[in-house]
Amino acid sequence: MSAQTARVAPAAQTAQRARATTPPTAAEVRAVVADVPDPEVPVLTIEDLGILRDVAVDDDGRVRVTITPTYSGCPAMDAIRADVLDRLHAAGHGDADVRLVLSPAWTTDWMSDAGKRKLREYGIAPPSPTRSHGGGDGRPVPLALSIRCPQCGSPDTRELSRFGSTACKALWCCNACLEPFDSFKAI
Repeated sequence: MSAQTARVAPAAQTAQRARATTPPTAAEVRAVVADVPDPEVPVLTIEDLGILRDVAVDDDGRVRVTITPTYSGCPAMDAIRADVLDRLHAAGHGDADVRLVLSPAWTTDWMSDAGKRKLREYGIAPPSPTRSHGGGDGRPVPLALSIRCPQCGSPDTRELSRFGSTACKALWCCNACLEPFDSFKAI
């Protein structure tokens, strides 16, 4: 071992020890969990959906992740919570918990534009803006006369059932290409 190597090794070990005792930042932890997939629509992440509400790290390094279900009673939340904890533990954040908060209630307005694009590419019609984006503040209230088919883009569609493959989706059919498709409900 050379003298130069001997001098570098203790410095590297000290830096490793400092990193091990310095709590991670909330942004670092968010990067670890943001891409946890939604078990019901695996093309979306919890960040795409907007259900990843907050990530906090206290001075002792304890991590707290806050998530909100798309609706109360959503069966995917237990799986999402377990997946978030698995990611945190795999990244070395053993002292972590995941909180589920119901208020304020989730809205499809929290879904990212990237998430809406992913839905469309996956064959699910993304939600339109909700009423919370217009009306009382002088802006127009969005009105969807139809839902465009994610397969062919036609607006000539009809709702077959208010309930689709999951409770947060409805089943629609395109009159142009005759393909059935899910549509994410605007909440």
